[in-house]
Amino acid sequence: MKKDFILILDFGSQYTHLIARKIREIGVNATIYPYHTSILYIQSIMPNGIILSGGPFSVYEKNPPLISRSIFQLNIPILGICYGMQLLVFLFGGKILPSKHKEYGKTKFFINNEVNNNLLFHEIPKQSIVWMSHYDEIKQITNNLKIIGYTTSSSISACCNLDQHIYALQFHPEVTHTEFGQVMIKNFVFKICKCIPQLKYNNFFKQFIQKTINQIKTTTKKKNVLLGLSGGIDSYVTAYLLHKSIGSHLYCIFVDTGLLIESETKQIILSCKKINLYIKIIDAKQRFVSILNGVIDPEEKRKLIGQEFINIFQAEAKKIKNIGFIAQGTIYSDMIESSIDPQLTKNMNHVMIKSHHNVGGIPKDVNIKLLEPLKMLFKDEVKQIGEELGISKEILYKHPFPGPGFSIRIIGKVNKKKIDILKKAETILIHELKKANLYQHVDQAFIILLPIKSVGVMGDKRTYEYTAVLRAINTKDFMTSTFAYLPYEFLENISNRIVNEVEGINRIVYDITSKPPSTIEWE
Repeated sequence: MKKDFILILDFGSQYTHLIARKIREIGVNATIYPYHTSILYIQSIMPNGIILSGGPFSVYEKNPPLISRSIFQLNIPILGICYGMQLLVFLFGGKILPSKHKEYGKTKFFINNEVNNNLLFHEIPKQSIVWMSHYDEIKQITNNLKIIGYTTSSSISACCNLDQHIYALQFHPEVTHTEFGQVMIKNFVFKICKCIPQLKYNNFFKQFIQKTINQIKTTTKKKNVLLGLSGGIDSYVTAYLLHKSIGSHLYCIFVDTGLLIESETKQIILSCKKINLYIKIIDAKQRFVSILNGVIDPEEKRKLIGQEFINIFQAEAKKIKNIGFIAQGTIYSDMIESSIDPQLTKNMNHVMIKSHHNVGGIPKDVNIKLLEPLKMLFKDEVKQIGEELGISKEILYKHPFPGPGFSIRIIGKVNKKKIDILKKAETILIHELKKANLYQHVDQAFIILLPIKSVGVMGDKRTYEYTAVLRAINTKDFMTSTFAYLPYEFLENISNRIVNEVEGINRIVYDITSKPPSTIEWE
């Protein structure tokens, strides 16, 4: 008996894997193929439905990624998302141009109820919030398409061809910030594609743990594994899985870069003691501050830090007999933003947003393999696996902290003085969040130090000090985010404490930008 599944043709979207995950969550399998997969092959595997993903392209560019119009002859329901919508409209003969009113992040969406039998929006209110990320606009559609949705900035934000079961959305239904996005996905999968649920997503995490433990045992073959423990949930979950798999064959190191929040080293030692995990602490403060001297460009900072980590890991690996692997807590969002996705072919053009210190692998001349058991998971999935493993809530709900540390939260040149300023400011922020019982209600919060100074007045004296930015966000999977709605009283308290207690800052501003168009970290 053929199992129902949805085929996703990937045009390089940051969210392609998220589409597949959302479909699997409702019990149906989803497979990702590159956009240039042949129509004959698609016909041979006969999916119940096809989704065309978004992507960083424009159909009017020179040699944009396209598909053949013969896809319409397969008699398979199709859903186009973002670039996928523009591509469908283009194939039908419509007109797409750069938009004067670009739409990013939260947008009010209105359903055109004049179109009957629109199954995609079944049981969805006429007005809702959707998540946009586009700079092109559909100006005109042909008679064989009908407009089924619009926004205040775009008169054509959703369209369909009911006879051919073809639907197109300018926004992203797969992201958590689209209010009824999962309902739309269910409607497409069940009502339009007629799929029958067969997977049990609730069992996924238990199965993943057991499968991963077995895979690690099989892969490592009693070779020793070196893990760089960072203190974040991703590296802790990786450590737990490895510890359960290979026990004493796991060697953990913690590199104190000097770019970390206060007391991080002490917390690492205490956490490892709780599970009888040996860890070696390496004091590399001088090394990291030295390599960052005079560096301004954030990508250069990331690459220098990533290389220095590799240098340290290589040196430590030489001290361990029978070493075969270096393990990392890389997750999917790290990979996709760094433009590395093993599910895609080398011909797929993903766009790099930022490099990640975990991503890029080990130099080819080093005879050690890379082990990344979490690389196809999202942050919230890692948390659920952590819960299954019995990891403490203190670790599970700890706010993420970037591998390059304060180096990318200090905009511009990095020096010890700026690091000390940022450490004090961030310590105050975390303390006050916990004191106000807000820490667990915010997914990430931190301070950015700008290279901009402004005039202030303290004790009737003129000051000329740095401006700092408070960034607090809420998200589920860290692929999209909104700013956190922190109380004004709390923001006032944070501003007063930092300005009064941290010498070097005399102004605090609050970042209220979503992702997209911004990223969560500034650099």
